[in-house]
Amino acid sequence: MHTLLITGPGGAGRTTAAAATALAAAREGRRVLLLSADPGDPAAALVGGATGQIADAAPGLRALPVADGLRVARVDSGEEFREELVALQARGSALLGMVGARPLGAEELTELPGAEQFALLRALRRAAAAPGTDLVVVDMPPVHQTVATLALPAQLRRYLTRLLPAERQAARALRPVLAQLAGVPMPAQWLYEAAARWDEELAAVQAVIEDDATEVRLVAEPGPAADDALRLGRLGLALQQLPVSALLANRLLPQDSADTWLAGLAAQQEKYAAQWAAELPVVRLGHLGRDPRGPQDLRALAAAGLLPGAPAPRPAWQVEDRLAADGVLVWSVPLPGARKSDLDLIRRGDELLLTVGPYRRIVPLPAALRRCTVSGAALAEDVLRIRFTPDPGLWPRTP
Repeated sequence: MHTLLITGPGGAGRTTAAAATALAAAREGRRVLLLSADPGDPAAALVGGATGQIADAAPGLRALPVADGLRVARVDSGEEFREELVALQARGSALLGMVGARPLGAEELTELPGAEQFALLRALRRAAAAPGTDLVVVDMPPVHQTVATLALPAQLRRYLTRLLPAERQAARALRPVLAQLAGVPMPAQWLYEAAARWDEELAAVQAVIEDDATEVRLVAEPGPAADDALRLGRLGLALQQLPVSALLANRLLPQDSADTWLAGLAAQQEKYAAQWAAELPVVRLGHLGRDPRGPQDLRALAAAGLLPGAPAPRPAWQVEDRLAADGVLVWSVPLPGARKSDLDLIRRGDELLLTVGPYRRIVPLPAALRRCTVSGAALAEDVLRIRFTPDPGLWPRTP
């Protein structure tokens, strides 16, 4: 299963690019599922009318067959939120009854901020397990939100481990006694069971995100604002070790216009598209002169070469042994486009807190580095190299 996540700055044409990519792959004979979370389902309107009845593409995920054998599934975050909260209330009904709470009915629930992210992640996991599918194309939110969404599973699993550690469940038989001694109620069994269920769900989503067959395509209209947004977005994706396979330069104006105003805009677009092409494979998508209206317009865009190839390799964070030469181990972290002012790092126990621009990631140290102290770091050629010096009290002594 190949999963292609399409994102970019807001207003760059992500939905159009995702729909065109999905349609191009389907016309080549691939079994494609297009996943979108946009209200109103614009992706389905772009790729064409229904050719069949809506049906389950996977348990919990319904899809509509459209032209050329393509299926389109839309994420309903409101419905997901209502179902999850009602189920959570049912599992905690005893506790709610003790405090005199009145459960909320599904009809009076309105989704809260953040519900869209969880619904999209759950749909992504379901889509990746859909039988009879070769390629899943996902119309993601703008790139900053995409980075935050894709980082959620690992972050939340870490929070659950710290707040409700699994090893504490072994003492659940003692909780009634402890509650009497302490005078406060201990966490109920349903809470640990809910945490285990959430962790299992998050682990499944994380496995899809970190799979070697999952990659990102960026969409942007060439220009200075998009260039700044892409630099930060690529940093966030690199921090999560998500490979970017290509950049779609969208809405390119013709270069031979006699109008000096249009010619100036086209020259600016060409300047940035050329800069991007020096760093990433760039697919050039010409301006249609209007907003795309249907499959014919998408086919015109698909002719530019939108078909996805083999997945891009996942960026590796490698530990280099320089003990013999310099007495250090060096952890190399690729961060394309990073600047020294973007970076901050803190060692805390066996973890490293790495901040890159507006993004942060807490990563466990490899085993060898846990017995070392951080002795410096340097950024050169888009790679952050962190130096670790062995701690004499922890490092194995040579005979």
